[in-house]
Amino acid sequence: MTRIHVAVVIPAPRDKVWADLCRIDRHVEWMHDAVSIDFLTEQTHGIGTVFDCATKVGPIRLTDRMKITSWIEPEEMGVHHVGLVTGEGSFTLTELGDQTDFRWTETLSFPWWLGGKLGELVGGPILKRVWRRNLGSLAARFRAT
Repeated sequence: MTRIHVAVVIPAPRDKVWADLCRIDRHVEWMHDAVSIDFLTEQTHGIGTVFDCATKVGPIRLTDRMKITSWIEPEEMGVHHVGLVTGEGSFTLTELGDQTDFRWTETLSFPWWLGGKLGELVGGPILKRVWRRNLGSLAARFRAT
């Protein structure tokens, strides 16, 4: 398994960041690797929500099925990856006055056809770079408002 952790301070209060983050369907607006999100449950937020996220990183395309496992407003959203890539992930938001410390942590296992353990060693740093960019885009959403 590979563990990836990225963080950014967002120039907006935590409640405002959470209000945007809890709209899972809008994650494709700031996640450069997320192509589309299709819900598999009638609910679109909260524990038990299941969705497929079509993902593209370089030439690699796959569908990442996720289930929301933690939903603590406005502090944490956790997921379990149950698709081709498996593992756990979470977003945590900590209030810093009128700003928000946003942390994204993932622990992932890659399938054999993505190199298994070797793919995790190579893919981890690539995903970290992509996700840092994603968090930069998320923070920019709040600089523009």
